[in-house]
Amino acid sequence: MVKTASSPQILKTGSRAPDFTLKGVDSMMHSLQDYKSKATLVVFICNHCPYVKARIGDIVTLQSKFNTSELQVIGINSNDPNYKDEGFDNMLIFANEHKLNFPYLIDESQDVARAYGAVCTPDPFLFDADRRLVFHGRINDALEPEAKPKVPVMENNVRKLLRGERIEKDFDPSIGCSIKWKS
Repeated sequence: MVKTASSPQILKTGSRAPDFTLKGVDSMMHSLQDYKSKATLVVFICNHCPYVKARIGDIVTLQSKFNTSELQVIGINSNDPNYKDEGFDNMLIFANEHKLNFPYLIDESQDVARAYGAVCTPDPFLFDADRRLVFHGRINDALEPEAKPKVPVMENNVRKLLRGERIEKDFDPSIGCSIKWKS
């Protein structure tokens, strides 16, 4: 495990979300354009990372607090599919074990992660209805796997976005395992 902080180097606040079409654990192809919610959270996750395992329940809970016309969470796995516990078959197991209530997609080429500038898992990007980046950063204030969250950072930002309020801090780095790039 290589502890890594998310980076603001590629996608800047106000940038349009790079489009993608990726296969989901439901065996369907999903495109960003398929979703018409007022807020879209694209979060790079994986199957093995202790940071993802610690926050995945928080992400599932976040999606359950909003209907999909308000917020659509989209999970993307960009890790090398040959890395231990990764790959599509393990994504199916992970999705079932954690009762994911949002699309979980595989980015085998890793092109989507590169387009977004994702570097860690979890690495969340929150977009408005026009698919413009409004926040890049943590799900909550629990930065270590064993930490208990006290501040629901992403939920607070989604609520501000839906109310038309400004998000004061547009980048608040997430901490997680590095994305496992193909060699």
